[in-house]
Amino acid sequence: MKAAERGAARNTLAAYLADLEDFSAAIGDPATADAASLRAYLTGLARAGLSARTQARRLSTLRQFHRFLLRDGVRTDDPTKLLESPRVRQALPKYLSEAEVDALLEQASLHPRAEMMAAALEILYATGLRISELLALPRRALAGEAELLLIKGKGGKERIVPLSDAARNAARPLLAGGGRWLFPGRDPSKPLTRQSFWQLLKQVAMGAGIDPARVSPHVLRHSFASHMLARGADLRSLQLLLGHADIGTTQIYTHVLAERLQRLVNAHHPLARAHVAPQDERH
Repeated sequence: MKAAERGAARNTLAAYLADLEDFSAAIGDPATADAASLRAYLTGLARAGLSARTQARRLSTLRQFHRFLLRDGVRTDDPTKLLESPRVRQALPKYLSEAEVDALLEQASLHPRAEMMAAALEILYATGLRISELLALPRRALAGEAELLLIKGKGGKERIVPLSDAARNAARPLLAGGGRWLFPGRDPSKPLTRQSFWQLLKQVAMGAGIDPARVSPHVLRHSFASHMLARGADLRSLQLLLGHADIGTTQIYTHVLAERLQRLVNAHHPLARAHVAPQDERH
């Protein structure tokens, strides 16, 4: 069902399988489990020192599995219904400053594979695409003077994202070649792999004087979102651009809004100005 109806990625399917196999090894057949055995399994995960995030993911797998059984009439109840998910501390997204992104873009033009890396980084930063979405772009997607990209995201859901002039200009040299993919791999019949792209990006980061551990395609996606919010974009528009099914996912970026609002208060609130004035007078 996950593969055929939801279009789940291979890695996602493998993760679901691993979670169900872990439960089966510890407790038994998940299709016949009751709430007590599920609770005992989660307690065992906590005692084993697994993180709250891992515990929550495994419970999510079991919840989806039992809802599937309930919908298909295999079971008449859902034993996961009353189980509480472990509280996961929401980590703030890691992102680069605008100056650091500028340094990356400048260094990309000096890379041995400058045409490809300049185009890739310009598109990533201009659109906030996931790396899988970027590498899946066919060459024809940017044919002509395309101002919009049709992106097929998670679960096969489509969305439209605007393309900046800088990104279009950077991608133009790649359109002259043949083949299907905008970013072909060593085998031109296949797109560049994520691992290969990450290695190239690491080289660009080092050349720009940025710790490669701080740079990844997803960090560029976070940078796109954070910088958009800092410059006035709203969460709903950002949700559409990023392809988030739930706006709750987009709300991880509200830390940027909080910082911007704090600066506005400090700059414009009369009490904030009054607080600074006595110090000025003493000087």
